[in-house]
Amino acid sequence: MNERSSVAELADSLRREVERYPEGRKLPSSRALMERHQVSPVTVSRAIAVLVAEGLVVSRPGAGVFRAAAFAAAPASPAAPAARPGDLSWQEIALSADHGPRDLLAAPVFATLRVPPPNVIDLNSGYPHASLLPERLLGGALARAGRRPGAWDRPPTDGLTELRGWFARDIGGHAGPIGAGDVLITSGGQGGLTVAMRSLAAPGSPVLVESPTYSGILSVVRAAGLRPVPVPIDADGVRTDLLAEAFEATRARVFVCQPLFQNPTGAVLSPTRRAEVLRIARAAGAFVVEDDFARLLVHADAPALPRPLAADDQDGVVVHLRSLTKAASPNLRVGALTARGPALARLRATQVVDSFFVPRPLQEATLELVSDPAWARHLRTLGAELRDRRTAAVAALHRELPGVLDAYRPGGYHLWLRFPDGIDDTALAAAAVRTGVQVTPGRPYHPAEPPAPHLRLSYAAADSPAAVVEGIHRLRMAYEELAD
Repeated sequence: MNERSSVAELADSLRREVERYPEGRKLPSSRALMERHQVSPVTVSRAIAVLVAEGLVVSRPGAGVFRAAAFAAAPASPAAPAARPGDLSWQEIALSADHGPRDLLAAPVFATLRVPPPNVIDLNSGYPHASLLPERLLGGALARAGRRPGAWDRPPTDGLTELRGWFARDIGGHAGPIGAGDVLITSGGQGGLTVAMRSLAAPGSPVLVESPTYSGILSVVRAAGLRPVPVPIDADGVRTDLLAEAFEATRARVFVCQPLFQNPTGAVLSPTRRAEVLRIARAAGAFVVEDDFARLLVHADAPALPRPLAADDQDGVVVHLRSLTKAASPNLRVGALTARGPALARLRATQVVDSFFVPRPLQEATLELVSDPAWARHLRTLGAELRDRRTAAVAALHRELPGVLDAYRPGGYHLWLRFPDGIDDTALAAAAVRTGVQVTPGRPYHPAEPPAPHLRLSYAAADSPAAVVEGIHRLRMAYEELAD
C-alpha cells in the first residue's frame, strides 16, 4: 500500500471513530494509532492533519488531539444548495486573442506529473521514487538553512554568490571557462527553459529541437510563441548533417538539445558530433541551449561521462541548464543557467521581470545540501539503485516484449520502446492503465508527425526492481489486449 492510500484510509477510519466521541474527547496517542493500524508515524501525522484541516479535531501541542467543539455542536441541517455559476461563456472571446488554448500546450507536462491511481505501478514519472531521494538529508539542510544569518533577507537577483560558484565549478570544472559571474540561479529546470526560450528568440521565430525530444521542451517553446523545427537524432545524438541544413533553411538562432542521456531516447552525443554542433551553431550565429538534466542520474556501471558542451565552449555559443530536482526532490526547485555576454544580461532581465528571484531559504538549503559529504554518498547510492532498476527493466522487456527495446545507456531514468506499425501508442498507454501500469505514449515527444509508435518507460518512479518487472508484465498484457 502506498503512502497516499494509507493516509486516506487512516483518515477515513479516524473520521468514523471521531463521530462517536463526545465533544473534547481525546483521541488515542500517535503510538497507539500506529500499533492499531500498522502504519508509520508519518501516516498518522498526515491523517491527523487532514482531520484538523476539516475542523473535526484540534491538536494541542503537548496535550494531544481532541474532538473539536464545532464538529460536535454543528446542528443537523439540510445541505445548502450549491451556488449556480454565472455565465462564463464570455471568457472564450476574451481568451481568443491568445495563441490558443494553454491547456493543450500544458497537456504533456500535466501527463508527466500525473499521480497514478492506487495499485497502478508508476512507470511514467520523471522523478525517482521517494525511497530513492535523500529526504532526511534534505530535512537537515532545510533546518540548518533557516538558521543561517540573513537566511530570510532578500537574495541577489542572480542568486547567492556561493551557490553560483558551486554550479560554475560543477559544470565547467575548477579553473574552467565558467565563473560564478556567468551563472543565474533559476527556479528548477522547467523555469530555466522558460527563461531561455523567452530570452533568446523573438515570438514567431523558429527554434530547432531534437526529434524526438522531451515534451516539456516543446510545451515551453510553443507557449513562448515560438515554432519548433525538428532535427532527427540517432544513437549518436543529433544528426549534425541535418542540423546544418535546418539552420540554413530556417535561419533559426536557437537549438535546444540534451547531449547526455537524451529524453526520451537515452542517446549520448558522440565526441565527433559534439565539436560539430558547436561549429555549426557558431557559423549560424546561433545559441545552443544545453539541457543537462540527467548528469546526476548516471548509473553505477557507467563509464566516465563526457564534459558538458559548455565546458568546451569559448565563444559564448552554449547556454547551459542544470537542475538538482531529479536527484534531490521535485520540491527543490533550484537550477542554474550559465551564459556569457549580452545573452546573460537578457536571461537576467527576463527572470527578474517574471519572478524577481529564487527564494533565499531554498538557495541556502541547496548550499547546505551540496556541501554535505552525504550528498556525494547519496548520488552513489542513487546510481546503484537506478542501475538495478534498469537491469531489471531490460531483462523483463527482452523476456516479455522481445524486439521493442533497441539500445540503452547506463544513465537517466527511462527507456524508449518501439512497437510494431499499426499500434496506437496513445491507446496502448490507456490500455496499460487498465491493466495496472502507467507509461507515457511517444506521440507528444515528436514536434511533427511521429514516424512510428513508441512508449517511454521510466524505471526510476517504481518503488523497487520487482515493481518494474511486474509493471512490464502488465504492459505486455495491455499490448496483447490491444493487438488481438
